[in-house]
Amino acid sequence: MTQLRKVAICKPLRTPVGKYLGSLAPLEAGALGAVILKALVERSGVDPERVDDVIFAQGYGSGEAPAIGHWSWLAAGLPLEVPGYQVDRRCGSGVQAIVNAAMMVQTGAADCVVAGGVESMSNVEHYTTGARNGVRMGDMVLWDRLTRGRLMSQPIDRFGVITGMIETAENLAKDYDINREAADAFAVRSHQNAAAAWDAGKFDEQLVKVEIPQRRGDPVVFDHDEGYRADASMETLGSLRAIDAKRDSDAIVTAGNASQQNDAAAACLVVAEDKVEELGLEPMLWFSGWAAAGCDPSRMGIGPVPAVERLFARTGMGWDDIDLIELNEAFAPQALAVLKGWGFSEDDSRREIVNVNGSGISLGHPIGATGGRILADMAHEMHRRGARYGLETMCIGGGQGIAAIFERAA
Repeated sequence: MTQLRKVAICKPLRTPVGKYLGSLAPLEAGALGAVILKALVERSGVDPERVDDVIFAQGYGSGEAPAIGHWSWLAAGLPLEVPGYQVDRRCGSGVQAIVNAAMMVQTGAADCVVAGGVESMSNVEHYTTGARNGVRMGDMVLWDRLTRGRLMSQPIDRFGVITGMIETAENLAKDYDINREAADAFAVRSHQNAAAAWDAGKFDEQLVKVEIPQRRGDPVVFDHDEGYRADASMETLGSLRAIDAKRDSDAIVTAGNASQQNDAAAACLVVAEDKVEELGLEPMLWFSGWAAAGCDPSRMGIGPVPAVERLFARTGMGWDDIDLIELNEAFAPQALAVLKGWGFSEDDSRREIVNVNGSGISLGHPIGATGGRILADMAHEMHRRGARYGLETMCIGGGQGIAAIFERAA
């Protein structure tokens, strides 16, 4: 059996994360993807003609930029000979893009692959399924793909109607006995960690500024995450009403302890170890392994628990090996349920290495870009701390989890 090649992660970058209908809204997903790809080529110094493929994640694909990895590559003015495609594993799409690239490199199908993702939730379209054959009489329904995608994330014939991801988080809050105070405290920590990271300049090296065209005058430069709240406190978050309060009197998920809808892009180079020097690149991380697992769609947020269990079984690693944990925060009670599912007690020291610079609640969750955003943040933090192994994991709408381990390159 041919030995798998060692895989390097080089130059992970991300744009700042924009609020829903915020600063990045004027750029549709394809154009935003082009921004990060152009920056990746320029900053890494890689010869773009040596790139074998471009794999881009997008949770809300659109006919406006099909096969968005290729579309954005072309929009960036990069070589026509380089192919590209799009991958969708919902919230885990960005990790899956990196994993797909790593497997191509491991097996010799490619030497150098661009992997990442993009999402412009501000520009997700409304659509109809009833117009192809015409409507003889009556109204035509126009679906909002953002909300419809959450409702239809599982087959209703089998699982019934799940109103959305908020409902799944509320289910976990009840399953794992998580109260509103604990959820808000977790969210406050996320916002405070993000604010402290920005104050310390921790994101500076990985950030790609985005120029926003204006109708008149020079472009506006967008250079800062705009979703985190430096003033977040138990008082400010505690004053918010639960989103599902009318449906569930015990509901605890609020706009303050849930992830946001966002716009952003992220990308990195995934390269064979024996090609890194030849391409003039410097490894930042080594890819160690990955796993995905399914779970009950009505408890989709618990997905990281079986995914990490499967990953540890495949790699022979365990919690004692992990120095930094990035658990995407879809919802505070969801993240807290995962920590309980992992067996982390409330005073467990391992909680201190979870999301040290914030995550989905504070920095945002631009679905297709989240995996790459987290990887960029984690890679730089691993080097600051001298951490050997970092774990990136997230839940996935519809009932999945995904996890990957990366080793710091010396």
